[in-house]
Amino acid sequence: MAREFYCSNETTVVQTAEGKLKGYYLDGIFAFQGIEYAYADRWQMPVPPKSWEGIKDATNYGYICPTMGEPAPSGEILIPHRFWPSNEHCQNLNLWTPTLDPQAKKPVLVWLHGGGYANGSSIEQVSYEGDALAEYGDVVVITVNHRLNILGFLDMSSFGEKYANSVNAGMADLVECLRWVKRNVGAFGGDPDNVTIFGQSGGGGKVETLMQIPEADGLFQKGIIMSGLFRGLFTPPEKIGEQHRKLVLAILKELSIPEEEVSRLETVPYDVLERAYNKAQYKLIKEEDIYISWNPVPNEFYVGDPMIVGFTEHAKTVPVIAGTVFGEFTCFGPMPDEEMPEEAKMAMLQKMFGEETDELIRLFKKAYPDKDITRLALVDAGARGATNDFIEAKARVSSVKDYLYTFVVDFDVNGRRPAWHCADISFVFYNTHRVPSANIEEVTDLLEDEVAGAVTSFARSSDPNHPGMRKWEAYSDENPCTMVFDEETACRKDYDRELIRRIEEIQRKAGFQMISSFKQGFVKRMESGEGGDWIY
Repeated sequence: MAREFYCSNETTVVQTAEGKLKGYYLDGIFAFQGIEYAYADRWQMPVPPKSWEGIKDATNYGYICPTMGEPAPSGEILIPHRFWPSNEHCQNLNLWTPTLDPQAKKPVLVWLHGGGYANGSSIEQVSYEGDALAEYGDVVVITVNHRLNILGFLDMSSFGEKYANSVNAGMADLVECLRWVKRNVGAFGGDPDNVTIFGQSGGGGKVETLMQIPEADGLFQKGIIMSGLFRGLFTPPEKIGEQHRKLVLAILKELSIPEEEVSRLETVPYDVLERAYNKAQYKLIKEEDIYISWNPVPNEFYVGDPMIVGFTEHAKTVPVIAGTVFGEFTCFGPMPDEEMPEEAKMAMLQKMFGEETDELIRLFKKAYPDKDITRLALVDAGARGATNDFIEAKARVSSVKDYLYTFVVDFDVNGRRPAWHCADISFVFYNTHRVPSANIEEVTDLLEDEVAGAVTSFARSSDPNHPGMRKWEAYSDENPCTMVFDEETACRKDYDRELIRRIEEIQRKAGFQMISSFKQGFVKRMESGEGGDWIY
């Protein structure tokens, strides 16, 4: 049966502050793709797009930001991806809306993609398509591309004033995007004064970062952080200036460019710049054990991590939902056999946790009475601990309500597999029909309504509660509640904090550092010549 489609100058054109845009209509939703929201020269601050005459086509996805190395096909059954042409002039967005009525004032949801601050794109996961969520929630959905990696987060400030905020250029793009939303979303049926920013993994980190950027104050009203808070993932701020300068000097050496001609790097073709970066970074690891992790850095533009410097006054007024999934990065490989003998289970856990095993099993059974103890080996502690602490700290200073969740449902992928990093995204976007592994008989439909309903209810009113879900209570010291999304969703008090703290203590004693795994992955890619797994 044919779907209802139209695309014409008479029916799908919107007048923005910069000029007219033509999108298309499909089965109740208007879509506009590849809308330019800013322009920037390399390592410099973005500026609004120039205005134009006539009607500009907005029916093609725009360029994504180039990534640092090719991805390797891997794990697509768990996280289906899409790849697209790239260009460093990637400041564009995609928009889905149920109406073009300027008076409609629908809630607006702006998605910040994952991939840390190095990779990913607005369309990289098939789950990111915004049509289903726009229809289901009667909301405007926007997904955004911006500068990443060496283009968006390299500190060039020691080489000239025009590079003063190069280390936060990618975040400056997102601020400019939100300014575009403020100016224009009303013409697409959205409410410019009711904007929720939401993101997963690196996108969740970007939500937290935007809360600490004064230039973004007033450009959004709510935030949702999904699996986006981690400990010890990035280069310490006090080392960044020195380490980045060493990296730039090493790149200049690879390209035979004198330091006094550093501005020539602005016009070096990206693929040449990337190759020089890879060689320079590899040598720095081997010779000085220096690995540059891309991330925003405190300066006059960005106040800094709220868990270090405290929440800004504006951040205290932003209602937040934050949470994680059961396993994050532990659930991509082979699963422990739930059918193995009890003594084999104990032997496996004792190898991991030693003398702490019995206590951890007790705490695990308290948090997860219905799960097999083999799943203790898969519990994420890094993101979970950081997220627990974030919501606790935020709730103590907040003038609004904040909410904590975890997503712990088991999927049937080569046996029972607890939720992995990104497993919840298709539920948030109402897109489980696009992700085969997200479909669980007699579970998915209800869970998708609960999750997507909570997201759109929160976007509408700052309260995630809706008739299709048990009551989700706000978090506080007196009422430390976590909404546990599972086959039977429930809000639980004093849920998993003790378990997570004990696992984190054991990992610290063992010297585990997540940044080390990223460094090892970079070295492996350089020495093997293969791409890297995209587990986001």
